[in-house]
Amino acid sequence: MAKQIISGLVAPVDAGKTTLTEALLYQAGHLRQLGRVDKGNAFLDPDQLEKQRGITIFTHQAALDYQKLHLTLLDTPGHIDFAAQTEQVLQVLDYALLVVPANDSLRGTTRTLWKLLARYHVPTFLFINKTDSIGADAPAVINQLQTELSPACIDFTAAPVTTGGTAEAIAMQDDAVLENYLATDRLTVSQVQKLIRQRKVFPCYAGSALKLTGIQALLDGLAQWTVEPPAAGDHFAARVFKVSHDRNGNRLSWVRVRSGTLRAKAEILPGEKADQVRLYDGDKFTIQQEVPAGGICAITGLTSTYPGQGLGHATTAPQPRLQPVLSYAAKIDTDNPRPYLRALHELADEDPQLKLSWSQQLQEVRVQLMGTVQKEVLEQRLAQRYGLQLHFTGGQILYRETIAQPVEGVGHFEPLRHYAEVHLRLAPGFPGSGLTFASQCREDVLSHNWQEQVMTSLGAKEHRGVLIGAPLTDVKITLVGGKGSIVHSVGGDFREATWRAVRQGLMELRAQKACVLLEPWYQYRLTIPQEQVGRAINDLQGMGADFQLTEGDNGALTTITGSGPVATMRDYAITVRNYSHGQGQLECVVAGYRPCHNAAAVIAVHQYDPVADLANTPDSVFCAHGAGYPVNWEQVPSKAHFPYQK
Repeated sequence: MAKQIISGLVAPVDAGKTTLTEALLYQAGHLRQLGRVDKGNAFLDPDQLEKQRGITIFTHQAALDYQKLHLTLLDTPGHIDFAAQTEQVLQVLDYALLVVPANDSLRGTTRTLWKLLARYHVPTFLFINKTDSIGADAPAVINQLQTELSPACIDFTAAPVTTGGTAEAIAMQDDAVLENYLATDRLTVSQVQKLIRQRKVFPCYAGSALKLTGIQALLDGLAQWTVEPPAAGDHFAARVFKVSHDRNGNRLSWVRVRSGTLRAKAEILPGEKADQVRLYDGDKFTIQQEVPAGGICAITGLTSTYPGQGLGHATTAPQPRLQPVLSYAAKIDTDNPRPYLRALHELADEDPQLKLSWSQQLQEVRVQLMGTVQKEVLEQRLAQRYGLQLHFTGGQILYRETIAQPVEGVGHFEPLRHYAEVHLRLAPGFPGSGLTFASQCREDVLSHNWQEQVMTSLGAKEHRGVLIGAPLTDVKITLVGGKGSIVHSVGGDFREATWRAVRQGLMELRAQKACVLLEPWYQYRLTIPQEQVGRAINDLQGMGADFQLTEGDNGALTTITGSGPVATMRDYAITVRNYSHGQGQLECVVAGYRPCHNAAAVIAVHQYDPVADLANTPDSVFCAHGAGYPVNWEQVPSKAHFPYQK
């Protein structure tokens, strides 16, 4: 029986990822004709937008059988604007195939993908593509991979793998395996498979997907060195990694079955059944009655699913690390905006990170995007799929807020016949950690039921900072105390007290100037003619970016790397092309959030009053003489019923 493996192809744009997918399918006999991206006939780029742009925008699925391997391939988007979709796919893979061009040094997108593969613990094969192109140097690329990504990136093209120099390089990655290798002078197949599965070894292959060179060796390697993961149990568990709509408007929930069996007509969510279970191959599908553990399929009939959601006994995945950093707006100048909003809501259903918002007063719709290419694709999808013309402008920076030191926040909610008090410790978290919640409160102080209500309330809303009202991030919030009343406390009371405690603590830190405004930063790579380096450095310094210089081999080009604010650098690629007459190239990848380089100016422009934000009030409500009365956030700690810790 063939082993079932789910593998995703990931790569920066123009690395030849989709061409490699075509080559694998053709070499395995699944395709009779080799399609090409540049000719618009690639098997896994069936969408009209993908044909027009010559890039993969959506994740597509195909399968092949080779020797005793049944390999399901997920071809993911390569452009950095769609990397969040790629990240969602990583969560359901058995193995990844990272494609690296042989004629180019490691790009920022490649490094970002490598970090994401590590985050989701995905065993990874590498294929160095385009070895037939001018300037290609596969051994040099492998050396760079070993230096800059991992010394465990090992050339598997030299046979045999289990003895000789390759085996020694593999054994060096694990002390126990090395000890055994020194005693026997060889490795077993299972030892190599285990090291790959544990991400201690990353096999590297090389060739040209367009010329079909190296493809046979890659297929042989995938067949020999992959291991089918064991099922996670007998109970049904699956994870959603994509939501889309077919040509007839049917909503599709794409899932990986982790354990048990997915059956057609089964109730997957309360009140929602799997009407059809589809197995896709390109844009064609067959209807299945059931899909066992390890399989990937699309389900119709589910209306409330979202990417990352766990079904059955599966847990829901954490929020993707890659988040939009720009906000675009569009005016809907019509008496009937419903068709526009209906279409945008459907697209936001497929990609929740759009975070669609509509202002009736301004007749304006806002979406959150990664960059210009994603904006253009969104406009084209509205035109081609729905016949609607909409132009998004602005590209405003999406700021966030965090804190620089710990504090205890207090929230009290006690109108007549209600009672709850909550004490929370807010502490700085690691960059990129988001908001995390914990409890250090004894149950003899606050009962388990009330503690559960506090923890649920913490995760029930997006908490806002007090500088400009931007989303709060990188903060650990810990329940440290509180009080309830057996007679008067209800769940809603603890929700109110919890939210007020968060805001009260933030206001305390604001008064101490310990709140921090964050902005997104790029990691960039600028290749520029040597005579224009001075101009580039002046520009980068003016934009608040840091930089390092590396001369090219021929001395004609200089590479500048570093990081800088998205706010100042997002349009710089156009400037580079203009002053370098097309010879310069700038690649930018969002590298997370850092303290804002011009925080005072941004705060002044927003003119945000945190006390006036009634939906996020820092004040509390106490009760005296049979009536509730408001208490300013500054006075809440002194009036608290539970001891306050400064």
